[in-house]
Amino acid sequence: MSWRTIRSLTMRYLVPVAAAVSLVAFLGVPYVDHILAGWFRSDVQMRARLVMTSIEDPLGSLLDRSDLERARTYLGRVAGDERLLGVVVCAPDGSRVVRTPLVPDTVLCATDGTQASPGSTARTAGPGLVEVSRFPLLTAAGHPYEVLIVHDLSFIGIRQTSARNFVLAFTLLAACALAMLAGFGIRLLLNHWIRLLVGDISSKRFLDDAESSQASMPVLMEVREALRELEASQRLEIEFQENWTPQALQQVVRDHLKSCPMIVVSNREPYIHNLDGSGNGVVQVPASGMVTAIEPIMRACSGTWIAHGSGTADRLVVDKRDHVHVPPDDPSYDLRRVWLTQAEEEGYYYGFSNEGLWPLCHLAYVRPAFRESDWHQYVEVNGRFADVVAQESHRSEPVVLIQDFHFALLPKLIRDRGVHATIALFWHIPWPNAETFGVCPWKREILLHMLSADILGFHTRYHCQNFLATVDRFIECQIDQEHMTVTHQGHVCRVKAYPISIEWPPRWLAQTPSAEAARTAVRQRWGIGPDVRIGVGVERWDFTKGIVERFLAIETLFEKHPEWIGRLTFLQVAAPSRSKLPAYQALQQQTLDELHRINARFGNPDWQPIVLIGQHQEPAQVFELYRAADFCLVNSLHDGMNLVAKEFVAARDDEDGVLVLSTFTGASRELVEALLVNPFDVSETAGAIVTALEMPRDERRKRMQLMRRTISEANVYRWAGRMLMDVARIRQRQALTRWTAAA
Repeated sequence: MSWRTIRSLTMRYLVPVAAAVSLVAFLGVPYVDHILAGWFRSDVQMRARLVMTSIEDPLGSLLDRSDLERARTYLGRVAGDERLLGVVVCAPDGSRVVRTPLVPDTVLCATDGTQASPGSTARTAGPGLVEVSRFPLLTAAGHPYEVLIVHDLSFIGIRQTSARNFVLAFTLLAACALAMLAGFGIRLLLNHWIRLLVGDISSKRFLDDAESSQASMPVLMEVREALRELEASQRLEIEFQENWTPQALQQVVRDHLKSCPMIVVSNREPYIHNLDGSGNGVVQVPASGMVTAIEPIMRACSGTWIAHGSGTADRLVVDKRDHVHVPPDDPSYDLRRVWLTQAEEEGYYYGFSNEGLWPLCHLAYVRPAFRESDWHQYVEVNGRFADVVAQESHRSEPVVLIQDFHFALLPKLIRDRGVHATIALFWHIPWPNAETFGVCPWKREILLHMLSADILGFHTRYHCQNFLATVDRFIECQIDQEHMTVTHQGHVCRVKAYPISIEWPPRWLAQTPSAEAARTAVRQRWGIGPDVRIGVGVERWDFTKGIVERFLAIETLFEKHPEWIGRLTFLQVAAPSRSKLPAYQALQQQTLDELHRINARFGNPDWQPIVLIGQHQEPAQVFELYRAADFCLVNSLHDGMNLVAKEFVAARDDEDGVLVLSTFTGASRELVEALLVNPFDVSETAGAIVTALEMPRDERRKRMQLMRRTISEANVYRWAGRMLMDVARIRQRQALTRWTAAA
């Protein structure tokens, strides 16, 4: 038997037995001593009365004749019992008339000349305890005396010790016997339950109460309860983490995921290598909320990021395995580039992803286009990426984090290639209702492939509920609405809301001047006068962002509040996106038409109400605009989260500026201190801008402080930490299933 086993048995059985014996010794033994002492004293007192009854007449006759010698001899014979020490006869004046030799000197007659009341008292005399019983004696001649009968009580202590030892020995033996019997019975019962539990898990009945054998239910309930407690503890660790940092995220990966390989899959790459006009390579960070969120996580946790290589110089910087170490200034992870043909990019990216799924999921009232050729390219490219994931897994069991709607088929395709991975698919855009998603001709294929993931993440619980309703309508499966899980063919997929965020503090702040210096630089760069207020909007040039509605709101503001003409300039960054698509070309032309019309209506040679920056801006330049602005307008018509709103708040370490935010963004559920607007109501948006411009400094500070606190606590590391902790719990369950299968 090992020392660990001995220690376990000691803690499980011997310690409770020792505690029980100690409790009996502490409470029971004194009580037993008290009871025994009372019994023995009562016995002695009864014996004293019997002695007095037997000697009363003979002793009285001897005392009437004053024959004290014969009285002493008589009493000496009476005191021959081993417990009876002796007898003392006291005169009324307190003198001792007769006294047997063994009576202790401390036993005295009454000294006040009166007889004491009959009774018995215990007192210490010599080496031990004695019982002195007092009895009145009236002789036949009428002479009053008092008789003291003295008993030795030392035998009580001896008997108490024997009784105490017996009680302790009996208690100890009984406790040991009961503990051994209980341990043996529990061991047999646990062995029986374990055999049943292994059978239940092996036959995939572990998570189904209805099908589990009734005999195994107690231990199944205990195992489930233990898992729930573990999950609750881990959730508390996530929920109450005060300062989520890269180091805290690294600890999650190290302690809970045992530093397993991390693979991120996305269409857009975090760093693009392009050739400039001189033929030199330059590195760009794309305008993407997904890149903004995921890139800090990869810098913290390392691993491999798999993405489409779309830059003109991307092939020039990779190694023979198509890898490049990034970030360029401080490499911390690998970027694996996947090359697509022009036909694949047209069908998979521009076609099915952006003309089909993108407008389908956004309520921007642009009709989605679904073509069978685009679908075939989408399937082909998803298969290509699945092959790359299998190559990068190196026969390990990685965590694969799939990003966005470009790879809805990837979870199942990865599993079909035999990769033993824990897969999380995060959907960065909204999920529509079931009726809307039903428009897609390949809805069942998409849903079935997505459900092969272990985790499906969305920005809001509303999107999760839409997804579950869609699955319920089109797929035959088991849905647990309370725990938000979908079980299909024995595989459990967990659907959960993970509101995405940004890193805190943003690293670009270190490259950005102070708010005052930023205002000066922006005014000089764009020709804005010192008395002109500045508003800013930063978006990709997309029909979901409400850029045209934004311009119309600015026009409405000048119509209703002409006092702001010449006193407000709105800077709109619109990074070109998907310009090959007709819908985006039409949007860009409409935007330019509205821009020229509004500027011609209200502007003059010295002032323009709207300045359009229609080219890519590096993050440091964007943060400079944030810090220079009096307000930031985010009026997306429909958005999953919108990280521009959070970036603006993070950039304002001067605790100034006002955020005007669309209620149709996920961010509006967190940044409730912003001025919330309906982006389709341009009059309401114009009124909110005026409110922002006229808001007192104290109110601006209070609102900004609360929003900055929200983002600092719910930063991107917390977002990733919650997801990875859920991944860790799933891996623990997978390990348990493998263990039981092996057993």
